[in-house]
Amino acid sequence: MDEGTGGARVGAGDAVRFAFGTLSVVPVRVERWDRAAAAGGMAVAPLVGVIVGAVAGGVGAGLHALGASALLAAVAAVAVPAVLTRGLHLDGLADTADGLGSGKPAAQALDIMKRSDIGPFGVVTLLLVLLAQVAALTACYGHGWVYALASAVAAAVSGRAVMTLAARRGVPAARPGGLGAAVAGVLAPRVAWAVAAGCAGLAAAAGVGFHGLTWLRFLVAAAAAVVCAELLLRRCRTRFGGVTGDVFGALCETAATAAVVVLSLR
Repeated sequence: MDEGTGGARVGAGDAVRFAFGTLSVVPVRVERWDRAAAAGGMAVAPLVGVIVGAVAGGVGAGLHALGASALLAAVAAVAVPAVLTRGLHLDGLADTADGLGSGKPAAQALDIMKRSDIGPFGVVTLLLVLLAQVAALTACYGHGWVYALASAVAAAVSGRAVMTLAARRGVPAARPGGLGAAVAGVLAPRVAWAVAAGCAGLAAAAGVGFHGLTWLRFLVAAAAAVVCAELLLRRCRTRFGGVTGDVFGALCETAATAAVVVLSLR
């Protein structure tokens, strides 16, 4: 697999290991950490979303089947991705919010994002996003566990698809070092957009199994995820000069939230 970086080819196994090794707690050994491996890993990042979303939706569905309320099922479904990613993306969301809200010059804002503590902007953003996710999934479980499971998977995949998009050429790293610099600009734009379009198509296909125009709602959810993430990405590029690992996490959570909110509107 060669993703247009000009580096050595990378096998599917190396790509998958890079994706799961950097974006989840799945115990895999990342044997390559070069640009080609990063390109392959970011190209298959939505696969991580499939697993994370399936486990999250499945845990919630299991609780719901045992008699738990839709709210409790939703809380569990939101908690699972945090566990499976060690809270990495949520931490990135909070740090990005602090950086954007600081009003400081880019270099100082990036320093704020590197701190281990979370400021007021991060706390409020984290709280509102988690509440939105729980509320949206509660509505989804109210329409049945199958729909909620499909929604959880679609949201998780959408979150990783926008990470693939953010790794396209033309999107620079805000600073050297870290995951952001390792994956920034590793994918040809046509590859990144093809992955995003493919994920949207699969989301629509998942909605075909439900009645009426549900397939269109899944397609709109995937599109909304991309639009919201691209708006945030543009803001981060203007504010910080590029992307960081925190920005990738923020994009993921923003997209997933946008998608599941749309899917809750039945």
